[in-house]
Amino acid sequence: MPKVYVIRKRTLYLALTLAAAVLLALAYLKWEPAILAGGKPAEAAVFHLVTGEFSSTGPDGRKIEVYRWDPGNIVVNRGQPVELRITGVNGASHPFVIEGLGVRGIVRKGETTVVRFTAEHAGTYPILCLTHRDLGQNGPMVGYITVL
Repeated sequence: MPKVYVIRKRTLYLALTLAAAVLLALAYLKWEPAILAGGKPAEAAVFHLVTGEFSSTGPDGRKIEVYRWDPGNIVVNRGQPVELRITGVNGASHPFVIEGLGVRGIVRKGETTVVRFTAEHAGTYPILCLTHRDLGQNGPMVGYITVL
């Protein structure tokens, strides 16, 4: 003989409400805003950087120089277009790479170099000057782009 189960309306409503709450919670946790096709593109985050130099005279009378990017660290959002406007203030030229983003360029004294990219992955990406790699070359001239 088959078994018959009796479910009260109140128990059924409670189970349905609980199931709906679980589904809504899962949907909220997995939800990522989508960009509509033909929608307005995201505005680029614009950062102004300069090449800087610190110089001093050591105890032995030798001139000491160190180059840097200023600011030395910028923070951007993943998937947002980024525009770097890098002006050469000190040093004749600074060829550079942004490791991990496939960006290369050169900054010359008195000129502004514009670099555009969109980082798709979170992480920290160094901006490395290829002229000033270590202390023997008045460096290291390194800055960081942190992608959240």
